[in-house]
Amino acid sequence: MDRRSFIRRAGTVGAGAAASALASPAVAQEYPKITWKMTSSFPKSLDTIYGGAEDIAAHVSDATNGNFVIQTYEAGEIVPGVQAADAVSAGAVDAAHTCSYYFWQKDPTYAIGTALPFGLNARLTNAWFYQGNGNKLMNEFYATQGILGLPAGNTGAQMGGWFRKEINTLDDLKGLKMRIAGLAGKVIEKIGVAPQQDIPVNGVYDALNKGTVDAAEWVGPYDDLKLGLQKIAKYYYYPGWWEGGAVVHAFFNLEKWNALPKSYQAILGDACAFANTNMLAKYDVKNPQALKDIVQQGVTLRPFSQEIMEACFQAASALYADLSKSNDYFKRIYEDQVAYKKDAYLWMQLSEYTFDTFMMIQQRAGKL
Repeated sequence: MDRRSFIRRAGTVGAGAAASALASPAVAQEYPKITWKMTSSFPKSLDTIYGGAEDIAAHVSDATNGNFVIQTYEAGEIVPGVQAADAVSAGAVDAAHTCSYYFWQKDPTYAIGTALPFGLNARLTNAWFYQGNGNKLMNEFYATQGILGLPAGNTGAQMGGWFRKEINTLDDLKGLKMRIAGLAGKVIEKIGVAPQQDIPVNGVYDALNKGTVDAAEWVGPYDDLKLGLQKIAKYYYYPGWWEGGAVVHAFFNLEKWNALPKSYQAILGDACAFANTNMLAKYDVKNPQALKDIVQQGVTLRPFSQEIMEACFQAASALYADLSKSNDYFKRIYEDQVAYKKDAYLWMQLSEYTFDTFMMIQQRAGKL
């Protein structure tokens, strides 16, 4: 071997060894070993909605070669589901997978993060959060609570709930005790319903079965079937006008989020966006068959009457006007969403609504 060839080869080997020596600590610095705890507000048995937390954890682990580990816990395992936001804010856990509106009684602005009665559908919700001002405005509010929030799931439009008796008029609702979440409780209270809002998901079946409530809502066919609600109440109403596109959030302790490497923040953002899209896709696949199963078990499907819908819409509008007088965060975020909604529905009624209506007519005619 000539001398010049030997020197070239020796130089190449030396450079590679040096690069390897430098790469290891560089990678360690970019992808440090971190373990976080994420509490869910949902039981593992509700695999679709709880699965959002698992999606986040898997995505983050895969993207960091296992260096960033998020341990997920079901509701009540380390923190009660209704205390998830407080636990994150206090730093007792690093993160939570939960619905923002569970905490509306601390501040009604929390409700906007999940869904407002007669708010946005799932597609428009995503548009407002990602391309409108939704994430920016909500995180300005969440920061006051020591939290950063990212959409990490969506159920789509929910069902209106399970009733022991048929509901035809407003009078049929008066005095009815109903398990219901979020600001919807304040809305139906205005039309004579007695909202029951301290019943967690694992208590919905018992409350309805024992007569503690006369009606109850949860999510939709797939999850409701798992809870067994069709065994107790035989009238299943739609739509859930209070949750047209309900968001499930990932909440992160703000200090711990800010301490993460930028790469980890980006990976978490991507993980939450995937969980958001994947949850909605799962529900859209699983709900149709679940609805068929529910009907086969003797359940009667009923739409809320126009009278009831109009009365609830008016009650919701009056509630938002009242809240806007006393809560600057609520007012600013609500008004921004309404401004977007006015323009968005101009487009939706030409595109999605017209197309979907035609296709539904074909489906009913047996042509699909």
